[in-house]
Amino acid sequence: QVQLVESGGGLVQAGGSLRLSCLASIRRFSINAMGWYRQAPGKQRELVATITNTGSTNYADSVKGRFTISRDNAKNTVYLQMTSLKPEDTAVYYCNLYSSYEGTWWGQGTPVTVSS
Repeated sequence: QVQLVESGGGLVQAGGSLRLSCLASIRRFSINAMGWYRQAPGKQRELVATITNTGSTNYADSVKGRFTISRDNAKNTVYLQMTSLKPEDTAVYYCNLYSSYEGTWWGQGTPVTVSS
């Protein structure tokens, strides 16, 4: 079984920063990609950022230049550094993992609220 444990969400004022973390309990070599998605109230879940096992990254246009995704392979952890936060960034943020061996897995979600 794969487990993803997220942390780092919370309440922040507009213009502030937060860093989300996601620890994966899985054999390291089996991870193909990890990423972050978010779902705001009344909206569909959307991609925020992804990073592959080779370090290639992909970002939603709405967060480019403000968010940075990174990985610590030794710790099986992916991070999302969020800066210049806006009220429209308010959502539940979900960690995602894809493995060709284990399939696709989701974390339980961590809420981020940005006040204006």
